[in-house]
Amino acid sequence: MKDALAIHRWLLAHQVHHEIVRLPRPMTCVDELPRMISAAPGRCVAVTVFEVTTRMGRGAVAVVAPVSSPPLPGVVGGQLGARNVRPASAFVVNAVTDYAAGLVGPLLLPEDLRVLLDDRLPADDDHVYIATGERFTALRLRALDLASVLTGKTVDLRIPSQRGSREAVALPY
Repeated sequence: MKDALAIHRWLLAHQVHHEIVRLPRPMTCVDELPRMISAAPGRCVAVTVFEVTTRMGRGAVAVVAPVSSPPLPGVVGGQLGARNVRPASAFVVNAVTDYAAGLVGPLLLPEDLRVLLDDRLPADDDHVYIATGERFTALRLRALDLASVLTGKTVDLRIPSQRGSREAVALPY
């Protein structure tokens, strides 16, 4: 399994300034990170793994997104042209990412795993927080540095607006 030390060494090799953050209590899921460190959910980055069925077969896809905007299976399926998209089981997450389920970090993901990057990820000079695969640690680094080392396809994972919404059909009185 991947851990904070493996990520730390990889970031040092790539000359990326970072800090390992000790958490006050064990984290079971990266969604708990904003409350644990008093950070905005938009500054915490999560990885969600989905099982996807397309015309070509079944596989897994990892979606890197802010904790404040978790990816929806239907939107991910629309981006991939998939027939069926569902959250991956813990067994699948562990097998395809080499991270503990719920604590998957966006760094050191296997090269053969398809990765989608939400275009709402921060890409500024402020810091973001990511999981390390360990329950008692997180990683703090500049959003620009994270963006520079992430691999994957950047996509728009916003919920598409529906035509004929109330705003579009409201009549002036």
